[in-house]
Amino acid sequence: MQTNSGDSGGGPRVCALTGGSGYVGSRLAAALQRAGWEVVHWTRRVGPAGRTVSFRLGEEVEAAKLAGVEALIHCAYDFGLHRWRDIHAVNVVGSERLLAAARQAQVRRIICISTISAFPGCRALYGRAKLAMERAAQSVGAVIIRPGLVYGERPGGVFGKLLEQARSARVVPLIRGGLQTQYLLHEDDLATVILRCLEESFVPPTEPITVAHEQGWELRDILTQLAAAQNRRLRFVPVPWQLVWVALKSLELLGLRPPFRSDSLISMVYQNPRPDFTLARSLGFRCRPFTVTPQMVGVSGAGR
Repeated sequence: MQTNSGDSGGGPRVCALTGGSGYVGSRLAAALQRAGWEVVHWTRRVGPAGRTVSFRLGEEVEAAKLAGVEALIHCAYDFGLHRWRDIHAVNVVGSERLLAAARQAQVRRIICISTISAFPGCRALYGRAKLAMERAAQSVGAVIIRPGLVYGERPGGVFGKLLEQARSARVVPLIRGGLQTQYLLHEDDLATVILRCLEESFVPPTEPITVAHEQGWELRDILTQLAAAQNRRLRFVPVPWQLVWVALKSLELLGLRPPFRSDSLISMVYQNPRPDFTLARSLGFRCRPFTVTPQMVGVSGAGR
């Protein structure tokens, strides 16, 4: 364990966080720190600042590394793998090892970040892996969160790529006319849900909690809104999804990393047909409706 401080003693509560270098993980880390938590980053690259633990998803995990940790939030996922054998060995088995170590270390609260793309019958490898990770999380009594498409004032991840398209492209190829429905979740609302789940009084449900605003947005409309906020108009060109998938898969087989993964395309084509927000509503979780802000698009005076 590489840290710049020892036992927290009477200091802030300690939360171990995997995947903190990603978009969602970094936003959660900032929210936890604002709420008074000390965040210990479990990461491949141990840095000089803050408390960090050397961690590589898929490898064995020593329970002793979690000594003194009150909460664990598991956000890490290796997107660089394309074969199910490798995805399972690293993401699924790696998560099982981490969660088992957390249970052995008697970590009080464990939260596993899944995805709205995880549902029975999903075809994408990402969704299948997350379902398997959810089963491991359920075995240790973890809270499972299935967030929708996360966005914010400085978005990253998938939403960040959509914003970049709306900012720079004039012609946007769309599969199936861009009619795929997205359920959006502001990063601050996700952080609020996580902090609520960390409270002593919160009773973890046994089922995954799907968290997003319940109004679905078609992909085409999201891009149109983002472009309009920048006084731009996009031209959409329909393309066969099978052709795009073959192109992306070919690049991946050549060892290249295209800007959009072939498995993400499968997630978009075969979406969760009926996300269930009942549990989130019963827990009192409320998410704001999606709105394009000037800060999001970086244009003074822009709005929805």
